[in-house]
Amino acid sequence: MGTLDNAPLVDLGGRLPSLMKGLAAAVAGVTLAFSAAVSAAPATSEVNTTDLAVTDDTVTVGILHSVTGTMAISETGSVQAEKLAIEQINAMGGVLGRQIEYVQEDGASDWPTFAEKSRKLLLQDKVASVFGCWTSASRKAVLPVFEQYNGMLYYPTFYEGLEQSPNVIYTGQEATQQILAGIDWVVKEKGAKTFYLLGSDYIWPRTSNKIARKHIEKLGLKVVGEDYYPLGHTQFNSVINKFKLKKPDVIFASVVGGSNVAFYKQLNAAGIDMTKEKPLVLTISVTEDEILGIGGENIVGAYASMKYFQSLTNSNNVEFVKAFKKRWGDDIVIGDVTQAAYLGPWLWKAAVEKAGSFDVDKVRAASPDIELTTAPEGYVKVHPNHHLWSKTRIGNAKLDGQYEIVYETDELIEPNPFPEGYQ
Repeated sequence: MGTLDNAPLVDLGGRLPSLMKGLAAAVAGVTLAFSAAVSAAPATSEVNTTDLAVTDDTVTVGILHSVTGTMAISETGSVQAEKLAIEQINAMGGVLGRQIEYVQEDGASDWPTFAEKSRKLLLQDKVASVFGCWTSASRKAVLPVFEQYNGMLYYPTFYEGLEQSPNVIYTGQEATQQILAGIDWVVKEKGAKTFYLLGSDYIWPRTSNKIARKHIEKLGLKVVGEDYYPLGHTQFNSVINKFKLKKPDVIFASVVGGSNVAFYKQLNAAGIDMTKEKPLVLTISVTEDEILGIGGENIVGAYASMKYFQSLTNSNNVEFVKAFKKRWGDDIVIGDVTQAAYLGPWLWKAAVEKAGSFDVDKVRAASPDIELTTAPEGYVKVHPNHHLWSKTRIGNAKLDGQYEIVYETDELIEPNPFPEGYQ
């Protein structure tokens, strides 16, 4: 499009002066609108008193996930969700009149690397908040850094609970909302009496299974086996043979990352037909993201206890799925943690605007009782303990890689990261 300097002065039947006046008025209108938008944004000195990366028109945040290593299969969706949320917020005008910019770092499926990168984001990049981590091991690695330097982390993964930090907003579920509710469902609806606990070998699966075992035994039921394997492990035939020997009613699985691909393929190859539910497989770690690598044919019939599935039909989720696929491709899938990651930037925006400041202390104080009525899962609210009220849903894996929702709680479950008798 040419500028006025280059535009030909053609005869417009005497209309050139009036057209020029109209254009001048339009330009003046745009200028006034821009000036008004700028003046509407509060001064940087008012909204940034702690030397964060905030200018008159931008604010910088951090994204910290594994995009390489065994956890990349799980964490890539979180990165995509956070970027989509940031882009949508920017299209709406940003936060306190400022566009969000981000610095992305790769935790590389290595816990010391997560700690190192979090320190860089807070001290060197001076980000106003960080959206990141997946495993509890990575969260535990960065937690001392966020608490020492007063950063704010939005953590998206369902986890074992037994933690509450002033520097973390936990947008996934804790144990009472996922583990206890999932076990209660399989006992009530499927008559399960015996369980085999299987997980990857780090804090989340071990603590989750400790909680699961206590709950199973409280119900007067029995754990017939418990095994753990290193992250990235790919040989599960020995434990599959134990399943056949012990004949549990339920395999309660918390295998994570790339190991899921090997486990479910080998389970299927060993002749365990999960559609027959003998044994029934109940996972708390396999979302649609992992099924993309596992293959629907290798996990069809398994159940998952989550708060979100892509197949949810509420209007919020229909729009979210549409926008996600438009941004990242029609073949993309969306899992529980991906949706929880998407909530992070929106909850931060709401808290910043409620506080009228990017300062972490003020954002923290403003966070309790923040609500999102537009969440893809339906509705969420931040509890004073920094976790979210949410529903529990049970999904049954289908051949196409999606879950059919077979159960959901009637009401939101209040988060309780320190349930009595499970610590």
